[in-house]
Amino acid sequence: MPTETSAPPPTRIGWRQEISRTQWLVLAGTTLGWGLDGFAGSLYVLVLGPAMSELLPGSGIEATRATIGLYGGLTMALFLVGWATGGILFGILADYFGRTKVLSAGILTYAVFSAAAAFADNWWQLGILRFIAGLGSGVEAPVGAALIAETWRNRFRARAGGVMMSGYAAGFFAAAGAYALFGSQGWRAMLMLAGLPAFVVWFIRRFVPEPPEISAHLHSRRQRKAQGLNAAHDRFVLWRLFSPPLRRPMLVCTALATGALITFWSVSTWYPQIIRQLTMAAHLPAALADHRVAMAAMLFNAGGVLGYASWGFIADLIGRRATFLMSFAVSALSIAWTFPVERDYVEFLYAMPVLGFGLFGALSGTFIYAPELFPPSVRATALAVCNSVGRYVTALGPLSAGVIATTWFGGNLGQATAWVSALGLVAVVGLAFASETRGVPMPADPVTIPAVQHVEKSQS
Repeated sequence: MPTETSAPPPTRIGWRQEISRTQWLVLAGTTLGWGLDGFAGSLYVLVLGPAMSELLPGSGIEATRATIGLYGGLTMALFLVGWATGGILFGILADYFGRTKVLSAGILTYAVFSAAAAFADNWWQLGILRFIAGLGSGVEAPVGAALIAETWRNRFRARAGGVMMSGYAAGFFAAAGAYALFGSQGWRAMLMLAGLPAFVVWFIRRFVPEPPEISAHLHSRRQRKAQGLNAAHDRFVLWRLFSPPLRRPMLVCTALATGALITFWSVSTWYPQIIRQLTMAAHLPAALADHRVAMAAMLFNAGGVLGYASWGFIADLIGRRATFLMSFAVSALSIAWTFPVERDYVEFLYAMPVLGFGLFGALSGTFIYAPELFPPSVRATALAVCNSVGRYVTALGPLSAGVIATTWFGGNLGQATAWVSALGLVAVVGLAFASETRGVPMPADPVTIPAVQHVEKSQS
């Protein structure tokens, strides 16, 4: 008698067929923009010491180890405050006017004003230009991460987010290489290179499309507005984010981002100066100090590229919460080993890639995890606000390290950096309340308009 045959199992298409050309272009554009943002930011960190040494005397301030730490920390704080403010501003604009136009405007802002800092004559001019550059710099991560999440709506979303975030560490790595090659030309020439991100605007405007989900959302909202209709998800984005049901994920993401940012910027701002100080204390040439800083930065950012890029892959295997915990543990242990006690240059080289892996990985996680908690109508603003609140707090990190080193530790930046970095433990508190999103569909706005209010003019 005939036997019953079962249907053949469905064949799974390969990743080359599953990923579209548009997705590759969006990944290339956002990674390039974020990478050049990291390039510009890292160049400033690498030249912070020489720039302050030249500009402080012109400002009527003696350039000592303590004053370089204090005023260098202040210019970094101004940059981070600008970054936080610009992140919120551009994030809101991206939710109301689309991703690609706003992304291009922000990139152009940070490129132009980063390069303009090369013409500063004193420290406060430099600080103002860094603040304006920070306004534009705030756009790339939240809007780029939202763009990735909305375009890569398949099983590779978290991995694409990690690859995009790795661009920042790659930019740091490229800046370290540029400094090793051209640092002898002086800090002003280095900052002129920070204008390179302006060229990515053409690529984004030419090849990176607006996600269909966002185009449909913007069109639908314009139609409702023209008809005098109001939906619950048309309320101003900031009010929605701090009201139920979005308040809890906002607080969780803010704690995660704040802890990761405090630790990252405290370490990345001051390890170049710590290496310079230990080189000068050994009465070695200043040129050797620059070379040592460049080598340490390359190792730090090599670990960072791996930490950034691997976060999404690991999170797909073991979950988002477990991957955050791994990043935090690596960061805490490597900081505790490196900074509280005196280390020689070789020991710093061993620590740098481990520090980079943990610190950059935690930052990557905040931009992969957060888009999975918010609907598209508030997604860019949510990412911007979570990280901007963190950056406002973080602005105190580099500044506080300089002040604490001067006040409590006799100018020892290593001990000050370790103490300020410990504030990053707030991220562990956020993680305790975080929900797991691996395998969970991304939130969406309602298709229909619930509780529509239509206000009609009374006719006489």
